[in-house]
Amino acid sequence: MAPSDLDRLASAARKRRQELGLALTDATAKAGGTSKGTWQRVEKGEPIRDTNYVKIDGLLRWAPGSCINILEGRDPVPADPSQAERGSVISELSPEMHDAEVRDVIKLAAIATTDGLTAEEIRALSDRVAKDLRAAGLI
Repeated sequence: MAPSDLDRLASAARKRRQELGLALTDATAKAGGTSKGTWQRVEKGEPIRDTNYVKIDGLLRWAPGSCINILEGRDPVPADPSQAERGSVISELSPEMHDAEVRDVIKLAAIATTDGLTAEEIRALSDRVAKDLRAAGLI
């Protein structure tokens, strides 16, 4: 990642946190499954582990993958599609690619938050969640 990409994310994260009226506190960070230090690193333009970006997405009420989008020069996606600007594109991914992205996010979350799951159990979990989200019309 280039420093400018991290700076872009830092600026977007600070702006979004302020829009939401969130304080950068231990309690707020803990509610999102991360630490205040990790959140501060993002807002200072410092890198964090890839598995923590999805936690920052959740704290900022962005769809999973939004921090990575910003780092890659794209815009974040609101977690609630009704927050998106009228006429904006929520996702340019095909349904198959979207399912693959969901599975990847779930795998990273499972690895980051659980101990002892086998690779096969993580794959089964991510496949099931993606299937259930698709059936519910959420992806």
